[in-house]
Amino acid sequence: MPAIALLGAQWGDEGKGKATDLLGERVDYVVKFNGGNNAGHTVVVGDQKYALHLLPSGILTPGVVPVIGNGVVVDLSVLFREIDEMEARGIDCSRLVVSANAHVITPYHVQMDKVGERFLGKQKIGTTGRGIGPAYADKMSRLGVRVQDLFDEKILRQKVEGALETKNQLLVKGYNRKAIAVDDVVTEILTYAERLKPMVHDTSLLLQRALDDGKVVLLEAGQATMLDVDHGTYPFVTSSNPTAGGACTGSGIPPTRIDRVVAVAKAYSTRVGEGPMPTELLDADGDRLRDVGAEFGVTTGRPRRCGWYDAVVARYAARVNGVTDFVLTKLDVLTGLEQIPVCVAYDVDGTRHDEMPMTQTEFHHATPVYELLPGWDEDISGARAMEDLPKAARAYVESLEAMSGAPISVVGVGADRDATIAVRPLI
Repeated sequence: MPAIALLGAQWGDEGKGKATDLLGERVDYVVKFNGGNNAGHTVVVGDQKYALHLLPSGILTPGVVPVIGNGVVVDLSVLFREIDEMEARGIDCSRLVVSANAHVITPYHVQMDKVGERFLGKQKIGTTGRGIGPAYADKMSRLGVRVQDLFDEKILRQKVEGALETKNQLLVKGYNRKAIAVDDVVTEILTYAERLKPMVHDTSLLLQRALDDGKVVLLEAGQATMLDVDHGTYPFVTSSNPTAGGACTGSGIPPTRIDRVVAVAKAYSTRVGEGPMPTELLDADGDRLRDVGAEFGVTTGRPRRCGWYDAVVARYAARVNGVTDFVLTKLDVLTGLEQIPVCVAYDVDGTRHDEMPMTQTEFHHATPVYELLPGWDEDISGARAMEDLPKAARAYVESLEAMSGAPISVVGVGADRDATIAVRPLI
């Protein structure tokens, strides 16, 4: 059976958790393949709302095996706190599997993240301060601590000593902070070893065997295409690859096993943190989208920057990821608007760009070229088929599909689990 990659087409917060949960009953494994607890998914089940940070969304579906892949960086204190919170609400977390090759976020990563952002001042990236970037930096510098290291104290200590040798110099002499003791870090990390060990597996082998046995594996991205460290709005990006290529490296599944790439996009645009966003609205329309759409971060609570749908970004995401299907979420948020602008191209210093500009400078200077589409007033939250939508709402979806480079196969019309229109099957 094939693997399916599910990712964000914009700047994150598109509703990937709901899409993953929607597919959950038809898949056997859900794999988080990148990122850490710097992003979250909100999933509504009945009258219950679940905010997931490190746990894959499949944790909410009985029988599905949730997997934290090797491409994830794991803050163990956050992981076990989230597990405890879920179990207190009756969610079975005993199925969780964690890759032995996933990297661990240590206390010094969190410290370096926070002081580093403050030191940057106006040049700050807008990180969540949870140590994700420094953990990935250590991974690439071959200074990282992996999950498997918790089961060999000698190796763990050697790695922590190596990492702190330079970090303490920077903390003390550069940031005027106290040095971090190796013993304190090692002791804290080892407190999680016994509880963690039964969860740890060779997840690449596990997933390959599952696919060979005819199981369906869903690869779930954190963040989104425009935050990809290679393909996003660098340097205002995350530290991993939440694109389709990252699904392979972050899970150990080869690209030949993935035959469906599902990208989730809101019916408008949002972004958290610094960086360019051509359609951003700094007016009453932006405030309306934020208020009606409840656009506040799951992890940070930060208000999201809001703007109109950007078809240039959607086409870029379709190209970079090889998108086979779009999931369009939060269409209901646009109800009540007389007209809805859609960005179809950019103007950069008098030159029209129908595709993503090549350079960061051009993208910073891009202003949207809008096409106005008619709005609607009817409540669409009860729609379960395209025929149930008002004519204008249906035309809006069809217009976005024509502009975005891949079919829109699912439309979200509300926060509830079943507030969805399935235009065509994803599996």
